[in-house]
Amino acid sequence: MGLISGVVMGMLFGVALMAGWRRMMAYRSEKRVAKAADIKVLASLGREELKKICGEHFPEWVSFPVYEQVKWLNKQLSKLWPFIADAGEMVIKESVEPLLEQYRPVGITSLKFSKLSLGRVAPKIEGIRVQSLKEGQITMDIDFRWGGDPSIILAVEAIAVASIPIQLKDLQVFTVVRVMFQLAEEIPCISAVVVALLSEPKPRIDYTLKAVGGSLTALPGIAEMIEDTVNTIVTDMLQWPHRIVVPIGGIPVDVSELELKPQGKLTIQVVKANELKNKEMIGKSDPYTVLHIRPLFKVKTKVIEDNLNPVWNETFELIAEDKETQSLIIEVFDKDDIGQDKKLGITKLPLIDLESEKLKEIELRLLPSLDMTKVKDKKDHGTIALKVFYHEFNKEEQLAALEAEKKSLEERKQMKEAGMIGSTMDALDGAASLVSTGIGAGLGAGVGIVGAVGSGLTKAGKFMGRTITGTSASRRSGASTPVNSTQENGGVKPQQ
Repeated sequence: MGLISGVVMGMLFGVALMAGWRRMMAYRSEKRVAKAADIKVLASLGREELKKICGEHFPEWVSFPVYEQVKWLNKQLSKLWPFIADAGEMVIKESVEPLLEQYRPVGITSLKFSKLSLGRVAPKIEGIRVQSLKEGQITMDIDFRWGGDPSIILAVEAIAVASIPIQLKDLQVFTVVRVMFQLAEEIPCISAVVVALLSEPKPRIDYTLKAVGGSLTALPGIAEMIEDTVNTIVTDMLQWPHRIVVPIGGIPVDVSELELKPQGKLTIQVVKANELKNKEMIGKSDPYTVLHIRPLFKVKTKVIEDNLNPVWNETFELIAEDKETQSLIIEVFDKDDIGQDKKLGITKLPLIDLESEKLKEIELRLLPSLDMTKVKDKKDHGTIALKVFYHEFNKEEQLAALEAEKKSLEERKQMKEAGMIGSTMDALDGAASLVSTGIGAGLGAGVGIVGAVGSGLTKAGKFMGRTITGTSASRRSGASTPVNSTQENGGVKPQQ
């Protein structure tokens, strides 16, 4: 009896073991098939889909296999970093402080480094892509990440406020650096190097501000002012197509082909705004509009008092250096005689949407910010109506634009020294402007116009001893929201 029961139990155990093994193998097979399907789906995802899954700071080689990993280079960079950091601190201080002065907001009277140390944590290069986009050039895109331990303290002074040291903490940099080598037949076989930050993915500089031995409340809005200054310097000096051109080799080199030249002139007629948001407790807002392609060359309309549907009908001219990547930024403010002017809305018009030599009438919806992901206020901020006309330059007009830019920068500096403006970034109206484009005739009487010209080529002054060229994109990501757009050949002919 025991033998029979033992045989039966053994058979049952064997059958159960075989069934369990078969079930486990089928389960593993299903898992492998499901994983293969998931991998296939991931392989078909684009950049935006990967951003949603992995976040914004994933390495470029994740979505672009052409980016090669360079672990060996990171090892060498870690060893060299203490020497690079020591040498770079002096160069950064000497080159960036003039930019802080040039781009500082009106509310700040002085903005300088009181302490600058790059720390001992080296940057990391996640990947490198090498390509040849043009004959005689090698282009290298470097996926650059830095979460270092720098010690950066800014000495900030404002009107009627003593100097307050502001520390930048938790600094993180995420960007793709483009380095272009212009090849030559003579040793060292490179005649010039071009350096810029790619605009896509957009460079990100994250940090927190802390007052040393004080409180940021002593300077209301200081954090926003410093953030805007940093973003403006990056977009207006370093972000592609803006670039730094560095001749190499110790022999005279013609770098004009590497520099970014002005492409055309944008004539903008600010017609009117509708249904603006009221920012006043008593009465209505006093709106005016500020326009720019580059932050250094802002123009503005007159102030229309106590009106949420203002009509300006003012015309301005601005210079575009790269129609493919630049945008016209339009901001509407409420004039405040006591405090800081309040922003009523902002929008942008990508220049790539414009057709050369054709008048375009467009009504854009005003947004609280170009980066709507960080905004809680989703209410309607009204619309603004524009007439825009893009004219592409010929060779003679390009040269005239370059000369006009130099004159514009110099006159802005003189106006700042004379106390007519608080900063070279101030928006100028017709009455305050001493600048003309040098490209076309003046506009009609009563029209407030500034031919504030931004060519970006051979920028007045020096930056780190290098030739500066290029342009800026908008300071924040976003898109214009057209309400109604018509395009025509007829109508009022813009000033040329």
